Amino acid sequence: MEGRKILVTGPTSTVGLPVALDLAERNEVWGVARFGDAAARERLEAAGVRCEVVDLSTSDFTGLPDDFDHVVNFAIARGSDADWDHDLAANGEAVGMLVRHCRSARSFLHCSSTAVYLPAGAHEVVETDALGDNHRVMFATYSIAKIASEVVARTACRQFGVPTTIARLNVPYGDHGGWPWFHLKMMEAGIPIPVHPDRPNRFNPIHSDDIVTQVPRLLEVATVPATTVNWAGAPASLEDWCGLIGELTGLTPEFSETEHTIGSVTTDNTRMHALIGAATIDWRTGITRMVEANRS
Repeated sequence: MEGRKILVTGPTSTVGLPVALDLAERNEVWGVARFGDAAARERLEAAGVRCEVVDLSTSDFTGLPDDFDHVVNFAIARGSDADWDHDLAANGEAVGMLVRHCRSARSFLHCSSTAVYLPAGAHEVVETDALGDNHRVMFATYSIAKIASEVVARTACRQFGVPTTIARLNVPYGDHGGWPWFHLKMMEAGIPIPVHPDRPNRFNPIHSDDIVTQVPRLLEVATVPATTVNWAGAPASLEDWCGLIGELTGLTPEFSETEHTIGSVTTDNTRMHALIGAATIDWRTGITRMVEANRS
């Protein structure tokens, strides 16, 4: 993807930052966020990203161009105080208002989450499986707000005719962020890692390099009505990746079983592989890189 004008929301996030930096090498990229992280904004601007302060909970896009070729929506509001009005506005209403503002775009990528699925244990969920309040034990509004945002994205796609992909991301991680990275930091601090009693706790981690590579492909397969697809790597258990972190660092992971944490969400990636191909970074390779980047 070259020579395009692209809007990235949430460009300072663990997922959005490497995508925005990569796209900016070959395209005109704009990033919108509240930009509370000054260092992240400076890094984006140094890479050529045009940063604009926008609070998506107000959906005020005054001053933001409307002639983008593509929109990549990584923005997320994940309040811990159960402010439903704010989180539904920022995660749901804002999507519809953003599609309306950018309705001349060739395609729109809405990053959702496998947190929208009803907890299913070892069952590999497909895109048509039941939805539910998966993350309530940790983030009261997260799963419901994500489901709401998908509905709004689907509606806006049809209403404004903007080809859309809704990608349900599993466990994103990279050298300096993501759930495995937090587990590394917890092990370094001697903090027990919560695990659900229904063990092993299985997920599908996907490295930031694969995310960067696959964003243009997800934009290419956008349709009206919207295409919904799981976005994930090969399966791995939380226990296994923490075990690998332990082997690489000499630290011993300590687990604390509790039902007040996220249980297994593992995906069937058949549709993803057919549409955009498989992730290529094996989780063992990715975790090893992450440890080396943080312990060298």
